[in-house]
Amino acid sequence: MKITFYGHNTFGIKIGDINLLVDPFITGNENSKDKIDINDLKADYILLTHAHQDHILDAEAIAKNTGAIIVSNFEIATHYENKGFEVHPMNHGGSWDFDFGTVKYVNAIHTSSFPDGSYGGQPGGFVIESEHKNIYIAGDTALTMDMKLIPMRTNLDLAILPIGDNFTMGIEDAIVASDFVECDKIIGCHYDTFGYIEIDHEEAKRKFYEKGKDLMLLEIGESIEL
Repeated sequence: MKITFYGHNTFGIKIGDINLLVDPFITGNENSKDKIDINDLKADYILLTHAHQDHILDAEAIAKNTGAIIVSNFEIATHYENKGFEVHPMNHGGSWDFDFGTVKYVNAIHTSSFPDGSYGGQPGGFVIESEHKNIYIAGDTALTMDMKLIPMRTNLDLAILPIGDNFTMGIEDAIVASDFVECDKIIGCHYDTFGYIEIDHEEAKRKFYEKGKDLMLLEIGESIEL
């Protein structure tokens, strides 16, 4: 499994020959728009955690370019299906066996509305179990006790957690979240994009390190392999 960070909450995940793209927000992100060309991105599936603009902005353009299937909650999937896109709707607690592995849509505490204010269903995260590695993509969320349910079913190799505070968990709560999901290997996301969520990188990594955890803050375009 190869994971590439494209800024904010946008990740490319390559599992074998299958390409997933999570929450594409690039052309509106001042930190990534001049570094990443969305026309170069590959996607067989686009996973959307919720409907806020900073998570869906480039979904339509990339889906048109790639023919990707959009995977999200029922309301978001229906929104894109009505526009002619191929979708796979899900809802909380449900899982589905895709050709790259199993995806479960799990709880998140946040809000979810499209840029025009229309209802975007309830926000969520994704647990992806592939043949060799398992990851948790939290999406935008507060710290929640529901995270404790994840390791009861899945042994995680990596958790992708928001750490920017204000709109989501901050550093301290993300450390507790990593305890709840029983995973000490973390990629941070949802930070530095806006003034409200700017963080001190060294302090963040130090706080995780002091708890025996590895926090990775990837550069835009940087990849890791599990």
